[in-house]
Amino acid sequence: MHIPDGYLGPQTYGSMFVVMMPFWIRAYNYIKKTLKNRHIPLLALGAAFSFVIMMFNIPIPGGTTGHAVGGVLLAILLGPWTASLIISIVLIIQALVFGDGGITAIAANCFNIAVVMPFTGYYFYKIIKGNYPLSSKRSLISAGISAYLGLNMAAFFTAIMLGIQPYISRSQNGTPLYCPYPLTVTIPAMMLEHLLLFGWIEAIITVLALYYLIKTNMIKEWENA
Repeated sequence: MHIPDGYLGPQTYGSMFVVMMPFWIRAYNYIKKTLKNRHIPLLALGAAFSFVIMMFNIPIPGGTTGHAVGGVLLAILLGPWTASLIISIVLIIQALVFGDGGITAIAANCFNIAVVMPFTGYYFYKIIKGNYPLSSKRSLISAGISAYLGLNMAAFFTAIMLGIQPYISRSQNGTPLYCPYPLTVTIPAMMLEHLLLFGWIEAIITVLALYYLIKTNMIKEWENA
């Protein structure tokens, strides 16, 4: 889902920087108020986990990639605002240092991967899990379903951003200036891959990671955080 440079016009990527600034400020203030020394290892571990699994990118037709994120898992363990800031930092580092995702598209990628995914997945999880404890089997099932849904929601928003470019950014002769693929191409290209493959990978990774934390009693660290 990392959108590279050159696929989004300034109307889109510029608008996304405006949209993301309040999210980043709100997430920073939230962590600043709630962060304690015992939380720091959890944040570092979460950032490293997300960074590693997002580096395994598979190109998708239409100009972007597919990969797992770990965003819903982080939202479940640390809250959606903390997960949003962690994933944003990871995405910025990947873009600036590794060229994974465009620099101009940083805010757009952060919106799709660090806002849409953790927040939608988190609230899906809360609804499905109900009042069951974090360490219950219901929680594991809820986490898997929510991870699958969250990743696909992020993929859908990515497809929309790419697919609207031919309609809003054209040269005088009608040639698309940025992403040349319309919605009829970007939505199937993104959604089929994520619905059939990457969503399941995300769900499996999320369930296995949460199960490991439960079995090793590390889950108590998050419950007490």
